[in-house]
Amino acid sequence: MLLIVLGGVLLSWPNGQISPKGWIGSLSIGAACLCWAIDNNLTRKVSASDSFFIAGSKGLVAGIVNISLAYWLGMQLPSWTLIGVALVCGFFGYGISLLLFILALRGLGTSRTGAYFSVAPFIGAAIAILFFKEDPSLLFWAALLLMSTGVWLHLTEKHEHEHIHEILFHEHIHVHDEHHQHTHDFAYDDKKSHIHPHKHEYLVHSHPHYPDVGHMHKHT
Repeated sequence: MLLIVLGGVLLSWPNGQISPKGWIGSLSIGAACLCWAIDNNLTRKVSASDSFFIAGSKGLVAGIVNISLAYWLGMQLPSWTLIGVALVCGFFGYGISLLLFILALRGLGTSRTGAYFSVAPFIGAAIAILFFKEDPSLLFWAALLLMSTGVWLHLTEKHEHEHIHEILFHEHIHVHDEHHQHTHDFAYDDKKSHIHPHKHEYLVHSHPHYPDVGHMHKHT
């Protein structure tokens, strides 16, 4: 995580003389990232629920707030053609992305999901370099090295220890694995994920795992 943060610092390091207004902009971006981090941690707590409903609700609320702010600032709606283009771009660039992000929060935890997501700007940078002949600075390559190393450490980490699953009764999307061995009073396909209220029995075992919704235990 430290390497990834250092890479982000290098990417945002200003060139040339900095005015007080420039630092206000940097601090504002930092505050926005802090709000995003809080949002990610709160979303992770409900990520076991219906991911389509969560993504749709977040998008609906954000759209209402942003459009209201735009009207409050005196802006007007563009043409319906431009609105249609924006909706299509938003669906693929934000809607599907948010849905996959919530699924990642469910399976990987907040820190790893945020770490993997942090490489997204480099995909845009690669497109700019390959197709628009952009000339990246030395800081860019240094940041790429730091962040790539950080993500590689995340991907290659092996986390395994004996841990306890307390008795828990809740409802979330799941498949039948070593953590879900309950019975049903309805027909279902055991190879497909399904959702219903169920009980987790007390279980002590050891296996490789991520800090997903089923492994939110503390460590000594």
